[in-house]
Amino acid sequence: MKQRVLVTGGAGFLGSHLCDRLLGDGYKVIAMDNLLTGSTDNIAHLAGNADFRFIFHDVTEYIFIDGPVDAVLHFASPASPRDYQEMPIQTLKVGSLGTHKALGLAKAKGARFLLASTSEVYGDPLIHPQPETYWGNVNPVGPRGVYDEAKRFAEAMTMAYHRFHGVDTKIVRIFNTFGPRMRLEDGRAIPNFLLQALNGRPLTVYGDGSQTRSFCFVDDLVDGIIRVLRSDLHDPVNLGNPEEWTVLRMAEVIRDLTGATGPILLAPLPVDDPKVRQPDITNARRSLGWEPTTRIEDGLRATLDDFRRRVVS
Repeated sequence: MKQRVLVTGGAGFLGSHLCDRLLGDGYKVIAMDNLLTGSTDNIAHLAGNADFRFIFHDVTEYIFIDGPVDAVLHFASPASPRDYQEMPIQTLKVGSLGTHKALGLAKAKGARFLLASTSEVYGDPLIHPQPETYWGNVNPVGPRGVYDEAKRFAEAMTMAYHRFHGVDTKIVRIFNTFGPRMRLEDGRAIPNFLLQALNGRPLTVYGDGSQTRSFCFVDDLVDGIIRVLRSDLHDPVNLGNPEEWTVLRMAEVIRDLTGATGPILLAPLPVDDPKVRQPDITNARRSLGWEPTTRIEDGLRATLDDFRRRVVS
């Protein structure tokens, strides 16, 4: 019989791509989402698939799934600074109550559990690049703290369920990821630059643009997630592209790629914005045989094609 998997946040950017991959690998998939930041547009192509089911539900409330569940992948959460600063309480609740409810389901069903954590647990890092052994430099009361601490709490609860209840848990720390289906108004660097360029507006870079990020194409990230799910690893695993880009360089590449002619404008740097962000993926390479294979430029072209279709429509 096919294994049955629940993906919370399954109508979101990452969650929907994960549903596609799991279905392609022969799983039955249940996507659960309250559509706070997700959209049924992301999973509309799955309508009519006998192995797919969508449940509209807020995971901070009790989760009921009839029948067996072999794995729970917890991806429900606002993920962009714009979203979690506009929805701070919801972000904290889904990281705490939502993780608790999802872990409770995994425990009751005897299912594997995979938590989508984030590189934001490292805060504004003092170690570069960031290995999983780094404990981070996080401001718990700053504007980004609602997301950082929600995910740090979620990791702690996940490990508690593993150690105390014996749940087979996994944790992936996801670094900046991009690709088709990102919301046009997401607010993160790549969708922001693409939308501004396609609308003929200046590209906005915060600070002087020297802050660095790593950008991983979504197909590569999903492959890493599946490998972690099928592994015997329990400690957190960094997943991201170790190729480091300045934000200014990304803006320039997107301007060239789109053929935009507008200027790049500098704006004040947001509070607690990380100066550097680069994953140490030694663990993923050694334990999973995983590393990104998609060239950033190729991923940007695929993302641009998707944005062009939606901006025009």
